Amino acid sequence: MDQKVSTRVKLSILAVGLLSFVGVLVETSMNVTFPTLTKNLNVSLGTVQWLTTGYLLLTTIVMSTTAFVLKKFKPIKVFSFAALLCLLGTLICMVAPNFSILLSGRLLQAIATGLSTPLMFNLIFEEVPPAKLCAYTGFASIIISLAPALGPTYGGIVNGLWSWRAIFVGVIPIIILLSVIGWFSIQGDARGTKGMSFDYIGVVGFAAIFSMILFTFDQAGKHGFISSQFGVWILMTAVIIAAFIIYNLKSKKQLIDFSILKIPVLRFRLFGYFGLQFINIGLSFVLPIFAQTVLKLSSAQAGLMLLPGSLIGAMIGPYAGYIYDKKGPTIPLITSGSLVTIGAFLFLVVGKNLTLVSITLIYLLLRIGFNFGFGTTLSDGSVQVQDKNKSDQNSLFSMMQQYAGSLGTNVLSVVISAATLGNSDEIVSTITGTRIDFVILTILAASILISVIYVERKYQTKK
Repeated sequence: MDQKVSTRVKLSILAVGLLSFVGVLVETSMNVTFPTLTKNLNVSLGTVQWLTTGYLLLTTIVMSTTAFVLKKFKPIKVFSFAALLCLLGTLICMVAPNFSILLSGRLLQAIATGLSTPLMFNLIFEEVPPAKLCAYTGFASIIISLAPALGPTYGGIVNGLWSWRAIFVGVIPIIILLSVIGWFSIQGDARGTKGMSFDYIGVVGFAAIFSMILFTFDQAGKHGFISSQFGVWILMTAVIIAAFIIYNLKSKKQLIDFSILKIPVLRFRLFGYFGLQFINIGLSFVLPIFAQTVLKLSSAQAGLMLLPGSLIGAMIGPYAGYIYDKKGPTIPLITSGSLVTIGAFLFLVVGKNLTLVSITLIYLLLRIGFNFGFGTTLSDGSVQVQDKNKSDQNSLFSMMQQYAGSLGTNVLSVVISAATLGNSDEIVSTITGTRIDFVILTILAASILISVIYVERKYQTKK
């Protein structure tokens, strides 16, 4: 079997990857501009965070349809549609006069990212030989993981030197370049949807569940975690989830073949993938807020403090993929879980005494751990399913990766907002809220590490 990857395939993956990169870069660039946007657009932090939460929510919903979409349409058609929406959304955001128009532009970009990310992995799984699969998945993970970390740096510098609108101006040349590359390099046919029909009720169900969970936590931010409003929304969300489960058990239509979740290792890899992205996006939101509110740093400084971790961490992705190809998943995943847990715990221990230097160093450690595990988790998840279910696994992981970011931003911001309910001092409430956030992230990181150890002992040794 030919194990070479042609230049055309490399360029096609690069083009789609850059489209995903632009979407995620802009998403996380906006995080450091929130203090500026709350003043310029006259909205609260709880409202402005929907530029990230809403974006990721719609991205997640779109990704829930890609198992079907990627079978129905040729890759070039999906790419062209996504690139057009990304450019249109960017132009709208660039000239947006108010929050509503800005959000509408971000939602167009969300659709583009929701299509491009699964398409990137689909091209990898379809056109890259098995011997190089993890190496290219590692490359793809660099794109996904580097953008959220570079975003605050890019957004902070541009916002500090010029304006938040310049964030969108800066990515327009990239969108034009990737569109040209993709047009000449992306090939392939659709697998076909014979015997399949689109599950509209399933899409509505996903949208309802994902939205309800976010709005439930919003109630905690507005009224507190022990409020009756929060309790009522929990109950309503539980009812909708139960109804959706019953529907999927009885319906012959399914956006995603959830039977793949019967595979134990796949379930644990999905949990690890979700958890790592929750921590990744959550920290890209919390740390700049802490730096600007408590440490009184500028948006540029708040962004730059994440840059070393972003760059060095990104270099780890291909190396982790190389170890996986040679040694299997255990070494990179144990390393990942350990470093992420240590990093989250250090943020918790240092707490209110965090400084620019300590945040930079701890984040560096945590980002190395993140990149050791992110691509490896996805790769090991993909080998657990048969070829006919690759698109289902791809869509499921991509969808949950985006929702992890949405939920991470939402939950961690809600905790900070809830802390202000009992304290009018913005600095004190931010310190209290971020400390609770670090507790949540430490527990999640430790759980990921435990899941890796459990899988190795119960399943991997029997493979």
